[in-house]
Amino acid sequence: MSTYRIATAGRGRAGPGRMRSLARGRGVLITAGAVVTVAVLAAVLAPLIAPYDPDAVDITAVYGPSSAAHWLGTDDTGRDILSRILYGARPSLLAPAVVTLTAGTLGTALAVSAAWIGGWYDRLVSALLDIVFGFPGLVLAVVAAAVFGAGLTVAVVTLSIAYLPYVARVVRGAALRERRLPYVSALGMLGMSGWRVCLRHLVPNLLPLVLVQTATSFGYTLLDIAAFSFIGLGAQPPTAEWGLMVANGSSGILAGRPEQSLYAGLVIVVFVIACNLLGSGLSQRLLGDSR
Repeated sequence: MSTYRIATAGRGRAGPGRMRSLARGRGVLITAGAVVTVAVLAAVLAPLIAPYDPDAVDITAVYGPSSAAHWLGTDDTGRDILSRILYGARPSLLAPAVVTLTAGTLGTALAVSAAWIGGWYDRLVSALLDIVFGFPGLVLAVVAAAVFGAGLTVAVVTLSIAYLPYVARVVRGAALRERRLPYVSALGMLGMSGWRVCLRHLVPNLLPLVLVQTATSFGYTLLDIAAFSFIGLGAQPPTAEWGLMVANGSSGILAGRPEQSLYAGLVIVVFVIACNLLGSGLSQRLLGDSR
């Protein structure tokens, strides 16, 4: 039996209020998961479902309204907004995915190793995480862009480092508690090496917490990536990317044509809310959160 099941054993059957809360939480979790799934499918299937080439310029259709030919209208160069949103899902989701995967993997490795080894190594890791945590990720990305140049690669590398503490600090505390449980000492007495205990027991028992942290961080990472592109340091024209689309459509807002910024911004907001709700729902389901 896993330590999570042992920890949750004996809590008793949930009352009616708790059951209703779980039912509502399940509905929110399914809805948020559906939104994320649709966005991922849009990114994967963009070449098949996009009605136009996202970079095809049509000077005769500049700022075209919504119509049967262009469901969401066209932008300041006559490009189809729907096609650009669909293709824009690719860099807009891939970059945060790389950041959260990297930060989650390295953060978990640092947290578990620090909790297991302890001593000076634990103090060193904790100090480094506190230092990185003190700097906003977007600020670090801007500084890195000033040194190494603009582009999504610089943003991904910098934000991967900036988001390490968001996972590592939480996982470290849970790993320390797990480290003190009797089964860990029992495995050591049976002759199992430290790295095998960590890989086969500590890390699997901590995976629900890591999953919740990465799901919640994904939305915030997407916001940072979009903001980085909005200020001109991330994706570069004519790349279809949601943050860049919001920036490119800003001139149209003054001209009474806010469609490009509006639709791209709306997609970002909906996706980020879905990620937050997904993280909250997973927390309730996987960690036994009673909120």
